[in-house]
Amino acid sequence: MRVEIWSDIACPWCYVGKARFEKALAAFPHRDDVEVVHRSFELDPGRAKGDVESVLTMLTRKYGMSEAQAEAGEDNLGAQAAAEGLDYRTRGRDHGNTFDMHRLLHLAKEHGRQDELIQALYRANFAEERSVFAEGDERLVELATEAGLDAARVRAVLADPEAYADAVREDEREAAELGATGVPFFVLDRKYGVSGAQPAEVFAQALTQAWGERSPLRLLDQGDADACGPDGCAVPPRV
Repeated sequence: MRVEIWSDIACPWCYVGKARFEKALAAFPHRDDVEVVHRSFELDPGRAKGDVESVLTMLTRKYGMSEAQAEAGEDNLGAQAAAEGLDYRTRGRDHGNTFDMHRLLHLAKEHGRQDELIQALYRANFAEERSVFAEGDERLVELATEAGLDAARVRAVLADPEAYADAVREDEREAAELGATGVPFFVLDRKYGVSGAQPAEVFAQALTQAWGERSPLRLLDQGDADACGPDGCAVPPRV
């Protein structure tokens, strides 16, 4: 079974939702048969690279909050994260463009290191003092190499703005087609969708239901035909 997760590194509920989903997956009896794929979704796609501002400033400007309301929201997120065993800095974080991070996540997918990279990016953005936005490409190189990617290859991707750009846009197009207007958005076998950072119990129920309703392969009986199997290939007799 495949679970696709549309998310953005700048999304705190994606950070929390990933932990809740993983708690449900860890207890799922068929967890070893579940493939998890991370898909791209930008919450702020129009933001220019290098346009960085504080999270509190962004919240007050974008949502019309007072500073006190923005701080209360961050405190609530900090408490929700802590309940999942996650570190979360409620003050001093910044916000910026995540397109390059998504491009690197597609590179990481090719090398089987996607989950390692997205976890490193989440940790850096939500728990560490150093910015993933203000320090430039070398910060991303550092995190990507920590996740197991080759530094030279990472720099080459960051230097080429077209590298994996189409893959990011394709993920975003698919999200729109599936009806995702926000993230996190979880899709199980392209049959069931779960929106938001739901409790682990909801993810557990979704995994069980999706697993139980997988359709077995139906063979069309067209008579016997030669085929190859574990014991070799049938060889027709000579005439």
